[in-house]
Amino acid sequence: MIIKKRTIQTLASMMLCCLIATAYAKRIPNLEAKSLTGTPEKVAALRGSIAFINFWATWCGPCKEEMPRLAKLKDEYSANGIRFVAISVDEPKTRARIEPFLKLQNIDMEVWVGGNLDMLTRAGLGNVLPATIIIDQQGEIIGRIMGEAKDEDIKSRLDWLLNGRQGPAPDPTLKRY
Repeated sequence: MIIKKRTIQTLASMMLCCLIATAYAKRIPNLEAKSLTGTPEKVAALRGSIAFINFWATWCGPCKEEMPRLAKLKDEYSANGIRFVAISVDEPKTRARIEPFLKLQNIDMEVWVGGNLDMLTRAGLGNVLPATIIIDQQGEIIGRIMGEAKDEDIKSRLDWLLNGRQGPAPDPTLKRY
């Protein structure tokens, strides 16, 4: 069987794209928090789904602006099985503000409490809020967004995963601060 030079080049390019995307991936650390009702939650339990995980706080101005947009994106993408989780880094003394904020803004997202700066560091997000990680079905981080995410930042990563990683991989790390 004769394989043309062009075919070999095409195959090599495709393999390189896959290797580059894999090189940026990193398994999500097993972060733990609690649901608003007090049920223990683990990020590792999100494996098997594409997941969007946002760290935020009620005292963070950009977080409060971002959350309603995230809720709309959650509504848009949840039919595709994507999980949207917002992990609050509010300290116990300010946690009472979370549910009234969610209700006032009509935000219907999965919200966990008990986040902290150590979690942000372990996820490779530094110490800036808001901060986001997007993980694939295998629990690999394929995107980090430090600062307030724009809709196109989120959609490009989610669409890339939903479309079987077709085309070039989105930038694995964005800084929006």
